[in-house]
Amino acid sequence: MKNKNIDKADFIYFKKIEARWGDMDGLRHINNAKYLTFLESARLEYLSTLGIDINRWDSKESVILASMKIDYHKQSSYPNIYEIGCKISRIGNKSFDIFNAIFESSSNNLIVTGTFTIVCFDYHLQKTISVPDSIKKAYHTD
Repeated sequence: MKNKNIDKADFIYFKKIEARWGDMDGLRHINNAKYLTFLESARLEYLSTLGIDINRWDSKESVILASMKIDYHKQSSYPNIYEIGCKISRIGNKSFDIFNAIFESSSNNLIVTGTFTIVCFDYHLQKTISVPDSIKKAYHTD
């Protein structure tokens, strides 16, 4: 997705996160690593709505993060509230991608985008598994 084409309407799941004073770095903008934490929180909540609860250690269907690509589009600072959109952007046999975008709530400015490749995993057997139907159902190509 090109930066200028990303809009809140592209997402059906959102998580709001409020920035804290301590999230800023010495240059007085939100530190790049803090955005990764924001994205992680949104991604885990989104996965939970799809039936993947990483807190269920006994589950046969779980996931593991394989890779991530982050693009920083604009600086942002405290105080601020962010809306993080999540959607499945690719489905494979044993993996899928979650695409995220962080928007400022007050201005709808696009701040950060990220694509996370998630591998479906059975921790008891220590092996990859097929993508669960709940994930496949959440994938929309429109």
